[in-house]
Amino acid sequence: MASVPTGTTFAVATVFAAAKTISAISNAAEAVVSSTAHGLLAGDVVEVTSGWGRLNRRVFEVKSATTDAFVIAVDTQSQNFYPVGSSAGSVRKVQTWTQISQITGASSSGGDPKTVDYKYVESDVSYSINDGFNATQYTLTIDADAIGTPGFDALKQLTDVQTDTVLRMLSRSGARLYMPSTVALNDVPSLNDGQINTVSAVFNGNNRPIRYKAA
Repeated sequence: MASVPTGTTFAVATVFAAAKTISAISNAAEAVVSSTAHGLLAGDVVEVTSGWGRLNRRVFEVKSATTDAFVIAVDTQSQNFYPVGSSAGSVRKVQTWTQISQITGASSSGGDPKTVDYKYVESDVSYSINDGFNATQYTLTIDADAIGTPGFDALKQLTDVQTDTVLRMLSRSGARLYMPSTVALNDVPSLNDGQINTVSAVFNGNNRPIRYKAA
């Protein structure tokens, strides 16, 4: 079903729980993460640090949990991408979200494929191969008069310290997007005749974002 921007809310992670050690992650269609007494529950949002580069610093919802393990919906079956014995790391739960209010627009950039062009000297045709993806950015345009709101203050503090955070986008339907990132707030207003004054916050992705459909 199609959706529109109206009703979408944005929030940023401002407090994380203490990190818990990950001893191993399984190679499975849905990865099982072993972490003794992790204390997580289904639905918790977590940032994973791992020796697996494709998982490192990514954010997931916990699908299910037992005392010493939990499941995240990511396919780690390929031992080429996810080598056995090198998955250890840590996990930390997003403990507090702070809503960013008075947003007038949101746009993404990057995330598109990187390509390498090459040509053999005996050929008059060039070739192109994929070489991963460009970094993802997400830009929020915010009413300049939002200064002093909790979300604005959170963005300013995160900009000052440049620590990792998570951007959450929650649509009216219940679909969610999580983007691990650092943020840079430009609090100098842009002025255009016939429009309200705005500032911008740019979220620079630490790894690939993830989306979950509405329940």
